[in-house]
Amino acid sequence: MSEVVTLTSSGWDVPFSAAEQELAVRALEGGSVLEFPRLGFPLLDGEDRLLSPSIAGNGKNVSLGPAGEGPRGSTADDEQLSLLRSMMVRFALSTRTLLQNLAPHYTAGLERARTSFRPVEIAGRSNSWRKDDTRLHVDSFPSSPTRGRRILRVFTNLNPHGQSRTWRLGEPFERVASRFLDSIPGPAWGASALLKVLGVTKGRRSAYDHFMLQLHDRMKADSAYQTEAAQCIHQFHAGSTWIVYTDQVSHAAMSGQYALEQTFYLPVDCMLTPASAPLRVLEHLLRRALT
Repeated sequence: MSEVVTLTSSGWDVPFSAAEQELAVRALEGGSVLEFPRLGFPLLDGEDRLLSPSIAGNGKNVSLGPAGEGPRGSTADDEQLSLLRSMMVRFALSTRTLLQNLAPHYTAGLERARTSFRPVEIAGRSNSWRKDDTRLHVDSFPSSPTRGRRILRVFTNLNPHGQSRTWRLGEPFERVASRFLDSIPGPAWGASALLKVLGVTKGRRSAYDHFMLQLHDRMKADSAYQTEAAQCIHQFHAGSTWIVYTDQVSHAAMSGQYALEQTFYLPVDCMLTPASAPLRVLEHLLRRALT
């Protein structure tokens, strides 16, 4: 099962020693979750008013584009939207600073993606199995192919009532892939180009994206796997932050309310151990190039 490795830093812009940097990167790339139990994200005056599920309207998240577009998914008034945007931009910048200090060799390749605010309680939401994040899965974005780039995410639990965010953590990626790959056919000829032309995807899916999306779906659809797979429960307490490669770590978010999340993409070549990337693992198992 994936492990949780703890660092005690309590600041977003503090330096890390060379030993801490190596520990953090090897933990992340090895499939562990890196947790900072004392690293909360402080809210500024008035931002506590954003801690309401009504901010997300009928949805579950509010998102901000990497170039500052949005926020999208909120029915808040103009004043609240301005406050929300300011909070989310500040979080995005803080997470980038944290990663630059923690993994400086990532800096050149690190690409900021979407920022999200998650004010709705996870437990009890009604979703289709494919959108149900309480089921163990690895991340793959249907409309945004990564073409092998890593998905690195930073989460912070903002809950003002002390409620933890509860995750299940599952098996190592290679074990997951080995379990499902034999049942996944290769991509249909021409499908990648057609999906892009129809606007279903923002770019062409590589074979890697095809297999990762199928892994995501096969994991979630398999009820027996959800209960039988080796797994553990971890509580991310209010006022804590954690970082994880969600394309590698099998995870399920079970409960919790009020969190911020920042997604980054990273090319495999920027990693300390590229062989541990899902792209390289799948290529090894399938004995073929996937991008």
